[in-house]
Amino acid sequence: MTSLEALSLTEVRERGFALLCEHLGVSNALRFIGQYELGHGDYTRERRSLFGNKTVEEIAQEIRRDKAEGRM
Repeated sequence: MTSLEALSLTEVRERGFALLCEHLGVSNALRFIGQYELGHGDYTRERRSLFGNKTVEEIAQEIRRDKAEGRM
């Protein structure tokens, strides 16, 4: 490949991932790629909607209760 060779986006992605795997290993290559995933939604708004002002301990107690009552 010369520096002037134009690659398709698919080729760039495939070659790039192959190089990452070669140099980092598959697991670390996946971890590297994962850093660039943008995600979606508004985590803060969703968290407030789901949990309000509950503490972590209150949420954990609810989970334990639901498990004990067979709801999970």
